[in-house]
Amino acid sequence: MDVFKDDLIDLQENYDKVRKLLDEDSRNDPANEPYRSKYAASAILTNMKSKLVKILDNISPNDECYLKFQAMLGAVWLNLGTVSLETEELSTGEEQLSKSVTTLSDSPLKPEIVLIMLSALNQQGILWSQRDLPEISKQHLERAEKLYKDFTTENPSMIPISIHNLFHMFDSEIPLGEEENSLEKTHTLTLYYLAQVYGNLNDHLKSAVYCHTTLKRQLEYKDFDPVDWALNSATLSQYFMEKGGFQQARHHLAAAVYILDQYKENLNMEECSDELMESKKEQLNHRSADVARCWAKYGLMLLTFSRDRLMQQADDEDESLEGGTVANETLEDLVTNSTASQDEVNQLWFTSLELSNYEEQVTDKHVLMFDDARKVFLNAQEWLNRAMEYYTLENCASDYVQIVQDISQLFKYLAFFEEDEERQSRMQKRRVDHLEAVLKELNPQYYLLVCRQLWFELAEIYSEILDIKLQRLQACDERPTPHALRKVNHLVSQSIHYFDKFLESSKGH
Repeated sequence: MDVFKDDLIDLQENYDKVRKLLDEDSRNDPANEPYRSKYAASAILTNMKSKLVKILDNISPNDECYLKFQAMLGAVWLNLGTVSLETEELSTGEEQLSKSVTTLSDSPLKPEIVLIMLSALNQQGILWSQRDLPEISKQHLERAEKLYKDFTTENPSMIPISIHNLFHMFDSEIPLGEEENSLEKTHTLTLYYLAQVYGNLNDHLKSAVYCHTTLKRQLEYKDFDPVDWALNSATLSQYFMEKGGFQQARHHLAAAVYILDQYKENLNMEECSDELMESKKEQLNHRSADVARCWAKYGLMLLTFSRDRLMQQADDEDESLEGGTVANETLEDLVTNSTASQDEVNQLWFTSLELSNYEEQVTDKHVLMFDDARKVFLNAQEWLNRAMEYYTLENCASDYVQIVQDISQLFKYLAFFEEDEERQSRMQKRRVDHLEAVLKELNPQYYLLVCRQLWFELAEIYSEILDIKLQRLQACDERPTPHALRKVNHLVSQSIHYFDKFLESSKGH
């Protein structure tokens, strides 16, 4: 290596210049030259490439330093390809990334090679995803996934060498602590990209499995932003609940709140400027409200699935009703139409977190009786009340209205489980109270779409209350009292009024 010491020092200095241009200077590039620093970095990398090709042409592949120079060349091609992608030169980037992979393909499991190879394959995955060719993207990313597994299996105690340390081999003090983390972070990115690709391929269950694995690895290696992580976990729960996977949905929601609670505790002890603290608290409150809304959706979806299940079983005389089963049959059935395995679906848990206190607040089972439905209702209502502390009518009118609509839907599904008709009517009346209260505050000129939704829903509610009243009158042998008839007429009038408002709003649109 001493023979090439001057070359290595020159390569190190140039690599440091490249990193400064890409990591620091590019942030300050003028608007009329947004890629000035990237182009400058690309020019230096091109010179480095020429030097490395010349060196490799003059030494034997059996030389002890050949592999290191080969790794450097692969790293230069990788950086050139990445810069080309960032400067929207996709064809050039594709060629450069392919050369990086080709350069390294003979020894992919060597510690000098593996990190560069993984990064190049990830970049190829990104490139083909940007071209809307997810199947090709998947091939590159799955190759990266396999390479990681092969390296960690065959070399469990071997630490890979980062690009930085590859170019700084003559430094007296090289930070080695981050090498293993770099491998794990790069692999986590591979899994994240695979989640996106499988989503684009409409294999949503496999995508969800990769999303979960990404979140789990971020926890394991403590490589995450707490607020973003919580929001991503809560968002993933939406997929599970929509497919009937309430156990998995509840678990991911519980994890989201757990992480936010931990972050809130740490934030209170953090020392920073008042302005920064205010910004962090605002973000926390905002995302906590979003997670609260996801919890409310969980309750609403559980009541919806429970109602639909009971109605279906009522129509099927041969199907026996088995109460208290975990409501994830639909999710398990999806395995037959997915590349995800049943074993993968069975392991969608954050085993490092103690979440029982959060999970036990609400069931993950279908509800059969009113008392059970009411518990789900109250839990969801509490989450919506928390969300309304952030999403107020004054500051976030559209979100506030959506929350009120969710409250209305909660009463609607709770009423299904109520056998007493008078109490059903009261629940429907509560829906009216909530919707009419918010409707009074909205100007149709600015919120016409929302008002149309509210008018139509109110018309339907008054019609449903009317049906209940008429059924009670028909079941009674006595002649209706004038008071009862006035109530009926009022319900008819209100239903017609809101249907008319809805229909009139369609004119000219």
